[in-house]
Amino acid sequence: MVVVARVRQNDASMLLNLTPTQISLGIAGATTLVAYAVFILVPAWGSYGRVWEKLAASFLSLFILAALVGVGIGIGAGVVYLYVQQA
Repeated sequence: MVVVARVRQNDASMLLNLTPTQISLGIAGATTLVAYAVFILVPAWGSYGRVWEKLAASFLSLFILAALVGVGIGIGAGVVYLYVQQA
């Protein structure tokens, strides 16, 4: 029983042990989702009157999100590649 309690206590402390990189990536991801909702999803939802049109516009806007994430990953990979080449 004592061993189980110690393992659970260690697991709880590991959840709060985040590196600055993990925190910044989490904040960046949350900011991306909020920006997607505010700048892309809400205007797409408001442009149509019927529910099925709104749902279709919301689904199709996911492709815009995927493209933006892909461009961000490409730029990030390019920056890392150039940094490694210069180092």
